[in-house]
Amino acid sequence: MKKVLQSVGISEANIATASNVPKLSFGSWAFSFGPYSNAPWSFHEVCSYLSKAGYDGVEINGFRPHPHPEDFDSNSKCAKLLDMISDFGLDISGYAPDFRNAPPSEVSNKDYLREIELSRIFCERMGIRTLRVDSVSPPNELDKAEYEVRFDRMAKAFTAAAERLRQSEVKLVWEFEPGFWLNKPSEVLRMIESVQSNNFGILFDTSHAYTSAAGRRQTGEKEILAGRAAEFATILAPHTTHLHLIDSVGELHNEETSEHLPFGTGLIDFDAVIENLGKSATSLDWWTVDFCFWPTAEIDGLTAVPFVRDLIKKHIHA
Repeated sequence: MKKVLQSVGISEANIATASNVPKLSFGSWAFSFGPYSNAPWSFHEVCSYLSKAGYDGVEINGFRPHPHPEDFDSNSKCAKLLDMISDFGLDISGYAPDFRNAPPSEVSNKDYLREIELSRIFCERMGIRTLRVDSVSPPNELDKAEYEVRFDRMAKAFTAAAERLRQSEVKLVWEFEPGFWLNKPSEVLRMIESVQSNNFGILFDTSHAYTSAAGRRQTGEKEILAGRAAEFATILAPHTTHLHLIDSVGELHNEETSEHLPFGTGLIDFDAVIENLGKSATSLDWWTVDFCFWPTAEIDGLTAVPFVRDLIKKHIHA
């Protein structure tokens, strides 16, 4: 932690009082999805890269070939994985498992909890405190009756999952995005209010927030926020418990979900986003860089380090 604090300009004398300076993480999915899917990096290669690039941690992609809970189904296997990550000087900021077979609005509560349980055990063994989920289903337009049935099912699934995860001190965070069902500001807020657990929060991804606020892939009447990601940040600040940072111009990758552009090449006002999120951002343990689907993540992941370190330095006062 001392190294992290000094890297953002906090002096030796002030280190003792700087208890909430976020560490910098990187989502390992960047090197296995999209342009990297034909030749995905091994998780070992990802950790080696992150260590050399100056990151403090890794956010683990739970899609094979990266760590899947069925492949790490014992204390000994997880201990070896932890040792490898630690040997690179890294910690873990969160886990994003593969729930493609269990869309929470479409499968039974029992089936969803079966998948949650696999990831809960993995997180407990690995000491992970944040589990990321999404709605999985595409943002298709539904008739009102079917919409309400699915909405209720998903709210109950998230509630049950959050409570199940509580026993392992793991927080459930929902990442909304244009590519998945429920991406309007009012829908996101309604789901937050419908989940009956304080162990549930929002994963605020700056690119998804910007693109969703631009109305991309919304069904029916569009809800567009003039202030884009910064305005969405104000709305979701009370509910945000995890943060992904990346740039955007509001366009889609393959007409599906948000593009994740290198910092400084998009339109996001990161200062405004962090200011509007307030303590929901500045008190977090981790800020995670997300280069999902970006073809030159290996190069741009390097320049992201000083950019985000400077952002931390600007907004964290010790």
